[in-house]
Amino acid sequence: MSVRLVRWVCTAAVAGVLLAPGPADAVPEPGGEKSVAELLTDLQALYQEAEEATETYNATEEELKERRKEAEALAKKLATARGSLHSSRVAAGRLAREQYQGRSEISPYVRLLLARDPEHALDQGRVILRAAKKQEATVDRLVGDEKKADGLATEARAALDRQMGLAERQKKDRDAVQKRLKDVEELLASLTADQLAELARLEDAGMAKAQRSFMASGALSSVGRSPSRVGDAALSYAVRQIGKPYVWGAEGPKAFDCSGLTSQAWAHAGQVIPRTSQEQWATLPRVPLSELRPGDLVVYFPKATHVAMYLGDGMVVQAPRPGARVKVSPIAANPLLGAVRPDPGAGPMTGYRAPELPAGALDGGDTGYAAAGAPGDE
Repeated sequence: MSVRLVRWVCTAAVAGVLLAPGPADAVPEPGGEKSVAELLTDLQALYQEAEEATETYNATEEELKERRKEAEALAKKLATARGSLHSSRVAAGRLAREQYQGRSEISPYVRLLLARDPEHALDQGRVILRAAKKQEATVDRLVGDEKKADGLATEARAALDRQMGLAERQKKDRDAVQKRLKDVEELLASLTADQLAELARLEDAGMAKAQRSFMASGALSSVGRSPSRVGDAALSYAVRQIGKPYVWGAEGPKAFDCSGLTSQAWAHAGQVIPRTSQEQWATLPRVPLSELRPGDLVVYFPKATHVAMYLGDGMVVQAPRPGARVKVSPIAANPLLGAVRPDPGAGPMTGYRAPELPAGALDGGDTGYAAAGAPGDE
């Protein structure tokens, strides 16, 4: 029997009610150690820890990309500075040889001061002065180039050290994700068929109840809104990715994680937004849920570790969790934190038509984990 993948209970309040152990819902493990409701709570915690670790990994990856660019730019500047320094040293060496051989303009200057023709001496003096200034500039340029090259070399070494430190941190972040996902895999593998069926029943009931409660609360406006033209393009891109697998750290084109999908959707629409859900929440303008329009980003969990794109009518497009695929889900599929709008200054488009959804857009679990094992590096 294949493992039926676990979906999150939607809100903390609903989860607290649905997951409370009780005689009707409790199917104890062998030995009576934990009820299925408690196992579901454990799985939810592991999934959330995995997604937090994934977003930390993504943030480190983005910072590492910036440090690589910095190191490359410094390397180019250093190469240019060393080329200029070489030229200055050649010029300075030529100057030294001329002075040693008596061919510089400094020694004749003394003779010209003793010349019988003062006017001729004055004209020649101007020429000599210009030559002396040129020699002085050569020396000054050499000194300046040496200082610049030394400074850039120091910066380049520091940038390389920062890059190496981030690469090491990235490895630790990657290991943390894989450890959390391995824990999920082991827990799922330990469950019996009855426990898995009960888990599925609990999550289905929890999600349906949370969505009904949210929609009945009036938090969403009953008036449909149109996206901006850029928001429409971003949403259309997200819809075209439906069916592609969730892979942590992935940002397309064959697989996505949650913020990889949203950031790439807006990038393909022509607007760059931060890579991670936490940065999207921290930097993009907030918008009340009552004013949501298609293309807005809906952010979940207290630490902003999950994000989806609003489709309209209380539904979102999202890359749910490892083991699942990009799909359409109820907006209350996870505990809501709030929403942000990448293009707050853009007005709604006219003549908006919602993108046509592919067959099976709502099929499949909203969270899950493939039984084959922890994913490799992406």
